[in-house]
Amino acid sequence: MELMNEGHLRHLASPEWARYLESELLPWITTAADLGDDLLEVGPGPGLTTDLLRRRAAHVTAIELDERLAGALAQRLAGSNVAVINGDGTDTGLPANRFSSAMCFSVLHHMPSADVQDRLFAELNRVLRSGAAFLGTDSTDSETIRQAHLDDTFVPVPPETLAARLQAAGFTDVEVGALDENHIRFVATKP
Repeated sequence: MELMNEGHLRHLASPEWARYLESELLPWITTAADLGDDLLEVGPGPGLTTDLLRRRAAHVTAIELDERLAGALAQRLAGSNVAVINGDGTDTGLPANRFSSAMCFSVLHHMPSADVQDRLFAELNRVLRSGAAFLGTDSTDSETIRQAHLDDTFVPVPPETLAARLQAAGFTDVEVGALDENHIRFVATKP
């Protein structure tokens, strides 16, 4: 089983997804928290979210597990304010207390287990500065979303458990809510 099927990847690189990000995700990001000067994005995939974020932070580090996607994104954004790392968000090897914010969009449900998701939360808490925000979105568990994830990893985060899991990883001021009918959004702060 793949982390993400080819149809899903095409969707995440599509003009329709770019328009959705611009109209639905970006307005929330810009009001939810201060992104600061050194942002970490986990799981950028084809990089449409990275394109939005790099216009709002002086420096973006994007860490992508898929070697092919990381290579393509690094090549496309060479010479920009984005550094792309082919690596694992649960064990980044990046310095502690470095980043002014961290983000992951539609990534959590592609992780193979709740334990791996929790390891990501702990790692992001480690690499964030005190007072920095962790923002994200993820898909809910519905038949429509399940159909889009045939033959790939789909481990949705139950929204009712997310706040407690982020708090267990050391975050405070956790807010979890609906982004739209198929997605949740969340923001948490490293104390």
